[in-house]
Amino acid sequence: MERKQNRRLKIKTRVRGKISGTAERPRLSVFRSNKQIYAQVIDDITGTTLASASSLKLDAAGSNKKEIAAKVGAEVAKAAQAAGVTTVVFDRNGYLYHGRIKELADAARGEGLKF
Repeated sequence: MERKQNRRLKIKTRVRGKISGTAERPRLSVFRSNKQIYAQVIDDITGTTLASASSLKLDAAGSNKKEIAAKVGAEVAKAAQAAGVTTVVFDRNGYLYHGRIKELADAARGEGLKF
């Protein structure tokens, strides 16, 4: 299990060296645990979180993890647009782009967020 975590951290470090969020185009960062999923829109220059959403705040009884991830993606897109953000850089945080990460990204795009 330790090798899988080290692999993700290695990918995360490599990706974070290439992308950075600005005020015009902040970074949409995703964190996925076994039970929850979290998303933040971050301006890396000032180090502030502009918008966030997580599955902890949702009432998702009876939903599977992909549906919950889609709801979180829609919520973070709405919160980002309320903060005046329309375009972001997607940071998958070293996770593979499939499953819950893809559902979150597609839902955010569906709500009008561009990346």
